[in-house]
Order: sequence, then C-alpha cells, then structure tokens
Amino acid sequence: MIASLPRPAWLRASTLVYGMAFFAFLFLPLVVVALFAFNDAPYPAPPWRGFTLDWFLGSRSSHNGRTGLFADGPLLASLWTSVVVASWVTLLAVLVGTTNAFLIERSRFTGKQALSLLMLAPLVIPGVILGISILAFASRLAQLANDMWGLELDFLRPGLSLVVLGQFSYIVSIATLIISARLKRFDITLEEAAYNLGASRAAVFATITLPALKPALLGAAAISFLMSFENFNTTLMLVGSDAPLTVMMYGRMREGATPVLNAVSLFLMLASAALALTLLRKPANAGTS
Repeated sequence: MIASLPRPAWLRASTLVYGMAFFAFLFLPLVVVALFAFNDAPYPAPPWRGFTLDWFLGSRSSHNGRTGLFADGPLLASLWTSVVVASWVTLLAVLVGTTNAFLIERSRFTGKQALSLLMLAPLVIPGVILGISILAFASRLAQLANDMWGLELDFLRPGLSLVVLGQFSYIVSIATLIISARLKRFDITLEEAAYNLGASRAAVFATITLPALKPALLGAAAISFLMSFENFNTTLMLVGSDAPLTVMMYGRMREGATPVLNAVSLFLMLASAALALTLLRKPANAGTS
C-alpha cells in the first residue's frame, strides 16, 4: 500500500491497537518491576502496600530489619563482579573483533568464506551447551597439565577467568560483525590517497581508519558490555565462588524473592538508559561540531 494514500478506518484502528499491544507487551513488565521496587511489602508483587525507599536505602539495623540494595554487601559485590567481567569481555571482544574484521575484509586467502561462517557458530550454540563444553575442555586441559608437568592452571578452573573466556567466545563474533559492517562501507581510497602523500601505515590508521571506525567500535563495546552483563546460561556453567549479578539474583529468587531484586532491576534499567542516551548524544555532537 502506498503510504500517501488514505487508509480505511478499520486499518488505522487495527494498526493503533497493534502498536499499543506491542509496546504494552514490551514495557508493562518493566513498569511493574520499577513500581514495586517502592512497595512497602516483603514481596515483589501486588497488592500495593504503600511507598517506601527501604529496598534501596534500608539497612539491617533499621526498625523493620530490611536490607536495601545499597546496604546489601553480597549483592553489591556481585554487581561489581559483573562490571569487572563485562569490562574484560568488552576489551577482548573489541580488540579481537577489530583484528577479525580486518582479516575478513582486507585479506585474501584460501578458506576465508569457510572461516567467516565458522566464526558465526558460537551464535547458534545454546549458552548452556557452550558453557558445558568450555568447562569440560578447560578442566581436562588443567588436569592434563597437572598430571604431566605438575602445573596448577587455576585460570582453567571454574571462576571469573573461565567466565570471561566463555562469554568472549561468542560475544567476539557479534563485535566482529558490527565492526566488519562498518569496515565494508569504508572508502579505502582515502587510505590510498594518504599513502600516496607519504603518510605511514600507523599515521593512516590513527588519523583516517580509526576515526571512521569509532562509531562501530563504540557500538560493539556497548553491546559487548551489555551482553556480558546480562548473560546467565554460560556464566552459570563456568562460575566459581565469586558469583556475578545474574547468578546471585537467580540464587536469591530460589531462596525467596524480595523487592530488593526489583530495586536492582530498576537500577540496571536506569544505567542502561543512561548508557544508550550517552551513545546517542555522541553522534549528534559529532554532527554539529
């Protein structure tokens, strides 16, 4: 249908209803979680019992004995653990993803197409299977090193190092795709002109190629960080004693959920929104400068 032509009333109404239903399906659960983070009740669900900030600011020594998010030491420790893991995964994914993108887009060698398809394999493997496979392989490798040479390779045992490795194994594929898409659209004649004018390879990369890739690098970093932060399936298979936030929240849910988990969810929603707005402002500022 041509967009400029008038549409019948039933079609306009059905489009409106569909749009409202779709956005309600997306955002209504988030609104409910955010609302009941302030519910003055020991459970994270209706009915509404009044407004309170106890689930954010409460301490164990308060009159009602509630421990809020910012006084919950184990929960804050797991939040910091997730930030550390996500930071390492992001750094590795962007660095290796950039290298992979140049290898795929700028190099010519036998089997490049097969290699490109093989790179996508971790994206179609279930997270649980991926985690179990990495755990089995790393544990067997660590045991082999211990039996043959007496080496204790603790980074191959369940723990944060293995969590970083497991998340990196598939997030790097996403970072590679994002950076490759930007590199594919890059006008290589700009680099060739700089070489003809006597610029070195390092100078061309720093002044021409890298600024052109900056939006893709920032996008890949943001997506890598968020995907690492929210990952559960792979992380659960590889985690040790230091549990990231998703594993900690899963344990709390099994013990009995409280509105503190709603408070954590609201905090993460606000942090994600702030990150998205920051990334959206950068291109706008770049366009006006």
